[in-house]
Amino acid sequence: MPFLELETNLPAGRLPPGLAQDLCAAAADVLGKPAERVNVTVRSGLPMVLSGSAEPCAQLVVSSIGVVGSAEQNQRHSARFFDFLTAQLGLGTERIVVRFYPLEPWQIGKNRTVMTFL
Repeated sequence: MPFLELETNLPAGRLPPGLAQDLCAAAADVLGKPAERVNVTVRSGLPMVLSGSAEPCAQLVVSSIGVVGSAEQNQRHSARFFDFLTAQLGLGTERIVVRFYPLEPWQIGKNRTVMTFL
């Protein structure tokens, strides 16, 4: 069950229509998970500074069980997420950062329990 949170200082009007849905589909492909399990939040127009500059930027936080737990996995994922984000947002790679957080099944609640028991 991947969770993606995209934050950017770009105004909502500069984001492509359907960005959240497209990010969901891209994440499902990149992470090898069904789109029905992917959760995406997009926040735009935020006051942000990246590398000391308030120029247009974005950060993507990717949290998931089992697929973001090693440097090798995340190196592959990072390249693909950067390809998606640079194309969709029109930003250079130096204005984007991606953070990966591995999750354990007991850290995600669903249907009145946790994923460990589902």
